[in-house]
Amino acid sequence: MSVSDRWIIDLEEGWEFIRKGITKLELILEGYPEPQFNSQEYIMLYTAIYDMCTQKPPHDYSEELCERYADSFIDYIGTTVLPSLKEQHHEFMLKEFVRRWSNHKVMARWLSRFFYYLDRYFVIRKSLPPLNEIGLICFRDSVYDQLKENLRDAVIVLIDQERDGQQIDRALLKNVLDIFVEIGLGSMDYYENDFEETMLKDTAAYYSRKASYWLMTDSFPVYMLKTEECLQREKSRVFHYLHFSSEPKLLKKVQHVLIFSHAKELLEKESSGCHVLLRDGKVDDLSRMYRLFSRIPHGIDPVSQMFKQHVTSEGTTLVKQAEDATSSKMADKKDVVVLQEQVFVKKIIDLHDKYVAYVNDCFQNHTLFHKALKEAFEVFCNKAIAGSSIAELLATFCDGVLKKGSCEKLNDEAIEETLEKVVKLLTYISDKDLFAEFYRKKLARRLLFDKNASIDHERSILSKLKQQYGGQFTSKMEGMVTDLTLARENQMNFEEYLKENPQSNPGIGLTVTVLTTGFWPSYKSFDLNLPTEMVKCVEAFKKFFQTKTKRRKLTFIYSLGTCNVNGKFDQKTIELIVTTYQASVLLLFNTSDRLSYSEILTMLNLTEDDAVRLLHSLSCGKYKILVKEPSTKAVGPNNTFEFNSKFSDKMRRIRVPLPPVDEKKKVIEDVDKDRRYAIDASIVRIMKSRKILGHQQLVMECVEQLGRMFKPDVKVIKRRIEDLITRDYLERDEENQNMYRYLA
Repeated sequence: MSVSDRWIIDLEEGWEFIRKGITKLELILEGYPEPQFNSQEYIMLYTAIYDMCTQKPPHDYSEELCERYADSFIDYIGTTVLPSLKEQHHEFMLKEFVRRWSNHKVMARWLSRFFYYLDRYFVIRKSLPPLNEIGLICFRDSVYDQLKENLRDAVIVLIDQERDGQQIDRALLKNVLDIFVEIGLGSMDYYENDFEETMLKDTAAYYSRKASYWLMTDSFPVYMLKTEECLQREKSRVFHYLHFSSEPKLLKKVQHVLIFSHAKELLEKESSGCHVLLRDGKVDDLSRMYRLFSRIPHGIDPVSQMFKQHVTSEGTTLVKQAEDATSSKMADKKDVVVLQEQVFVKKIIDLHDKYVAYVNDCFQNHTLFHKALKEAFEVFCNKAIAGSSIAELLATFCDGVLKKGSCEKLNDEAIEETLEKVVKLLTYISDKDLFAEFYRKKLARRLLFDKNASIDHERSILSKLKQQYGGQFTSKMEGMVTDLTLARENQMNFEEYLKENPQSNPGIGLTVTVLTTGFWPSYKSFDLNLPTEMVKCVEAFKKFFQTKTKRRKLTFIYSLGTCNVNGKFDQKTIELIVTTYQASVLLLFNTSDRLSYSEILTMLNLTEDDAVRLLHSLSCGKYKILVKEPSTKAVGPNNTFEFNSKFSDKMRRIRVPLPPVDEKKKVIEDVDKDRRYAIDASIVRIMKSRKILGHQQLVMECVEQLGRMFKPDVKVIKRRIEDLITRDYLERDEENQNMYRYLA
């Protein structure tokens, strides 16, 4: 029959013709030897449906055809698809399900072509789903909903088998899980609710069992290796068959079960936990630990705390060892003690290098670990060692690096690197002003006695300190270096002056270093009665200096001077390198054979302390230039002294040392005085800007302002406030004694 031969096509007659085409499609899908649709058959089916939909009412069968379209899917599913699936189980069921879904999509695609006219007009007019989608919905409602739990369980069984090392058909799993996605027709709800949710629960249960076993049998590093491998395999599963949206959820679940749930137990694992890894320098394991623990919420918090505890413990141990080593040395072995302190600072630098490398490499430069490192070093870098602060030791260490003839020979690059490390260490010291004062004292000695190895290195560390702590921190020290440059130029001018004015030449070689008082440490200045030879030198320089300026006043600091004196002994003449004070004592014996203690004291206008030190160095020290009577160890008013003409030494030039003076007390006193001024200035600055402020707030702001250079004592701040009140800078509020007012 040809449908085009009739004007009106009856519903049942027309459907009978369409049904034959559907049956042929079903036979093709089932694999029967049925020939494929040719173009004529396709056109005839399409035309029949078109005619039945375009006939005038009541012969417009669009609605009826739409219903029978859906019914044809349901019939096929009920008679063929479901029975074939229910015969299969496990992996075979999955394969059959994939085949049936593939066939169903082909069927839906062909039928939607036959019924294309319905799709274009009737479906759109009635706001119905597209015909292809209706076909897929039929499969979902009739097949998927009945089998989804069996399908899900079969997939999860295969996944667990793969986790246990078995080979599985990954392509099959991908095809099945793609159906879970496709069946949602653009929504992920079916994949997530019908598969993913249960899969994640199963994953948690699987790895929970593994974790319990690994915790009993494996060390922390091995456990982490296995965890990392598991995470990598789970990522591989996502790549090969799970939907990509599952990756963050799956990894999060595995991390939670393997790491988060056992974090404390793992980190504190005996003989292999975090402290052991830090102690043994297991860099790879530490890096792995950071990678794993950084993935879980607050995972690196306990790691950073353990890192801080470990570094603090190691640093405190170094301090204790240095304390014990220093205390065990005899007081007269000062050089040995200094060497011990130098070794200690080197160890602290090495410790810092080691753990900075850990922070940068193992912990990926994370701010939490930088903070932990800073807090740890602040703990032990502010302890004292045998009465010496680490601020002082750092200054001494720098002195050892920068002065000539240091025991450790370093090239320029190594010196720069070492100085850079010292500046970094200084950030952990709370009393930076104490370091600055000790450093300034030692810098002064290096510059004045020409003991600095390189002026470039001196400028380099000052530049580093200035960059780190500001210009005020280094201004005096920079002034000292500049003074030395100007002093050399000044000395050249003085020598030119003596050549041009021979009548002013004292006949003795003289070098004078002119310094700016404000830059240099304060030195005691006494009215020493100089010998005649030296007076001529002083007068010559004063005349020269007056030609340069009349506004600047010269004050000679004889305690810093050195003299080269020729000692004419019986055996040979020896050049003696001595201080100006020692030279003054020795020159007295050019005119006197024997002098008493009191005579020397009076003739040179010395204090008793200075007299004892000088005479002890010349008569009781290593080189006995003078003979003392009576021959006792102590120097006192009962002694008389003679020039020791029989003195001899294998060297032709010797330095006669003075007993060392402990300048630490003076430095600390100077720093305390400077701190009082700084606290006063800070209080006034704060009150000037705030006008009225409470006591606690004023103290807090003052501590915050000054904390960069030193940690001010709250009691001292309170005393300075009281002092400023008495000096009418501030006043207490009449109604509230804890409030202060600024007085302009």
